[in-house]
Amino acid sequence: MQRKINGKVLELLPGDITEMETAAIVNAANSYLKHGGGVAGAIVRKGGRVIQEESDRIGRCPVGQAVITSAGSLKASYVIHAVGPRIGEGNEDEKLGRATLSSLQLADRHHLQSIAFPAISTGIFGYPVERCAQIMLATTIKYLESDTGLDRVVFCLFGQQNLAVFEQELELQLPTS
Repeated sequence: MQRKINGKVLELLPGDITEMETAAIVNAANSYLKHGGGVAGAIVRKGGRVIQEESDRIGRCPVGQAVITSAGSLKASYVIHAVGPRIGEGNEDEKLGRATLSSLQLADRHHLQSIAFPAISTGIFGYPVERCAQIMLATTIKYLESDTGLDRVVFCLFGQQNLAVFEQELELQLPTS
């Protein structure tokens, strides 16, 4: 499923984010940038140790922010490590919106034309996928309506259920008719 916004493409795809051929992929990271499990672990396993080594040099990233590293041997050129909220820590919706926005801005600052997101914080951080879809899509749509060098933003979603939730939310926010 895709929509055009201000001449840009917003696309929802099922699949494995480590296989995306976008300029950057987004890693759902923790504040310490230790990439052991979930999406983060898969990215390092497939892209190589260099991603963790660069993250170690950065050291830390606050919740709601993002940092960038190379992507090792992945198809993407960069990995943007976005730190989303853990459910129960307070102000989770605002923090998820900021993590999404920070990732988009970081891609623009590096003159990237495409980026792929996972459903940030919906794994071990316990964030509800429905709220995630609502916030991440609204933030991205608003960003694409502004002046950006990004041509394509993809949400690469693991599992048919997550894809269906994002499709339903995109239809609510940007109906086809």
